Amino acid sequence: SLKNTQIQFIEYKEDGDNVLVTANSKELISKHNWKYSTSSTPAAYLTGLIAGKRAKDKGINECVLDVGRHIPTDGNKIFASLKGVIDAGLDCPYNEEKIPSEDRILGKHLDENIANAVNNIKIKIVGGK
Repeated sequence: SLKNTQIQFIEYKEDGDNVLVTANSKELISKHNWKYSTSSTPAAYLTGLIAGKRAKDKGINECVLDVGRHIPTDGNKIFASLKGVIDAGLDCPYNEEKIPSEDRILGKHLDENIANAVNNIKIKIVGGK
């Protein structure tokens, strides 16, 4: 949405899809003391990291990105989320050119202080990796 990022891992079933994992960028505020926008590129990355970690914990090791009917542009927030999922350890095919730059993922284009917050939360999510 315009205010948050939501990520779901969904398993297709003929009689109805099954949602296996979900994460929402609002969790950054409630669980990680995030003080910045939940609709930013860094928030999308961290939400992807949360979703990816949860998926790994449930034994999911690979995924396929489904952007629906939208045509995303290179560097779009959806690809920041994908980068988070990949950094959590999942195998997901992607084109490196689509991923936002490291500076954008860290939020340096917004505020230098965001980069520290992103790195601190990343360590909490992935357990110091």
